[in-house]
Parts: sequence; C-alpha cells; structure tokens
Amino acid sequence: MTTPVSFDATTSRHALAMLVPGQAQRELSVNETFARIDALLHPAVEGEATTPPQDPVAGECWIVAQPASDAWQGHEGKLACWDGTQWTLCTAIDGMQVFDRSESSRMVYAGGWNRVERLSPPSGGGVVDVEARAAIEAIIDIFATLSIFPRT
Repeated sequence: MTTPVSFDATTSRHALAMLVPGQAQRELSVNETFARIDALLHPAVEGEATTPPQDPVAGECWIVAQPASDAWQGHEGKLACWDGTQWTLCTAIDGMQVFDRSESSRMVYAGGWNRVERLSPPSGGGVVDVEARAAIEAIIDIFATLSIFPRT
C-alpha cells in the first residue's frame, strides 16, 4: 500500500507545494509553486528594506531587513518578491546567493545575509613591485566584474 501524502505537503528546501492525487484546485498550488520558483531561480534583489515599497513592480524582490514592519513584519532575512498582486516570502537557506542591484554585488546567506567587501589595492611596503601590484589590482577588478566584490 502506498503512503498517503498530506494536502499540505511541501518540498523540504524551499517549501514548494506538491500536488497530490485527486487534489481540488490544483492550479492554486501550481501557481504558488511557480511564484516561488520565479523568485528563487537566479534571484536578484533591489536591496534591503524594512518595509515594502509603496508601488512595487511585478518581479521586484527585496531582502527583508531588521526590524521589519507592515506586510513584512516577522519575516526578517527572507526574500520578499512582488508578483503583481501579493508578496511571496521565501525563507533563505545556507548557501543561497542573490545579486543585489543597488550595490552591484552578490550576497550569500550563511546564517544571515553576508556581502563581500571590495579589497583595497596594495600600498606601502619597502619595495614596490609595479607588476605585482598591477596583477593584484587586475584580480580585484576581475572579481568585481564577476560581482564577487562590489565594483567600487
């Protein structure tokens, strides 16, 4: 005999709704799952905010900062994505990465959202090696181009 699946069955990592045999109004579960996939697949955020923006555009996502209020109260650290009608709130998990458009850099979730700071170009020292400094600055620029470090 097969094991019955409860109607509130979700996936373990991102709480995507699962369909069950004979489920009525499947489109509700499927549409909610599509909204979550749309938010979580290659996520880009506008930045961090404690309150929802006044006139969000469909597809706009934010990281909910502390202390959250209004529709985001109690959802600190989550991704809040506007689908044109409502906010879809997704819990961040360790290893999740987002691109922050306001800073042109990546953020990584590891118990909280973390941003890599851009390294300073080398300076000082007794002997100046122009080629080594140029190589280090080129590496920093490549990391910035890949959005691993902020651009400036």
